[in-house]
Amino acid sequence: MRFSSIGSGSRGNGTLVVRHNTALLIDCGFSVKQALPRLARLKQDPESITAIVVTHEHGDHINGVAVMARRYQIPVWASHGTAMQFVAGELPALNIFSSHERFEIGDLEISPFPVPHDAREPSQFVFSDGAHSLGLLTDVGSTTPHIENSLSGCDALLLESNYDVDMLAQSEYPASLKARISGPRGHLSNQQTAALLRQLDCSRLQHFAAAHLSEQNNSPEIVRETLAAALDCGAEWIGIADQENGLAWRQLG
Repeated sequence: MRFSSIGSGSRGNGTLVVRHNTALLIDCGFSVKQALPRLARLKQDPESITAIVVTHEHGDHINGVAVMARRYQIPVWASHGTAMQFVAGELPALNIFSSHERFEIGDLEISPFPVPHDAREPSQFVFSDGAHSLGLLTDVGSTTPHIENSLSGCDALLLESNYDVDMLAQSEYPASLKARISGPRGHLSNQQTAALLRQLDCSRLQHFAAAHLSEQNNSPEIVRETLAAALDCGAEWIGIADQENGLAWRQLG
């Protein structure tokens, strides 16, 4: 199993998880015009994508889903609440999953779990090929015991580290936006992500990357320093899935 990102941030998100002939695109917040060169950079043919799995309905995660699905006849998977965003008949196939039940797509098993975020029914996921697992967590304002249990023991983690507390406090964002971002249904700060990592069983961890970094209220250097301390590793080991370049392929095994 391998994974990568076509880009991660407030201007668009997309994650690839691949095993054998199964290729999943998790979210597509980019227009098709933007997504295609990003997929090409990772040598991922859009016609080979098995399914698009959607975390929630916010635009930076869903803007390109319908057009991509129609153009390449890709089935879409979403929770019931997220699926309400789509107009009847606009997708070639729409499959509904429960955020509390595992399901399979091709060679991959997906274990969804609900998260606190200001969307209808947001979900995040653990992907498994039977031997290794990847935990994905972005767009979440606070952690829960269920989130910790879901992510413990993963071989790879792609976790949100959205903002630095001091940078957000000193930013020119209006107070209402600051409150939304830092609220319990907003996004995780670097410090919150570090605290989460300290709660997880990371004994099997082969790869770690931070995602959904704020371009205004964070920096890769701060993220690496903060999360490396939590994982007791060198800062250079912390990967960054950024807005422009995403994340190059990481192989598990």
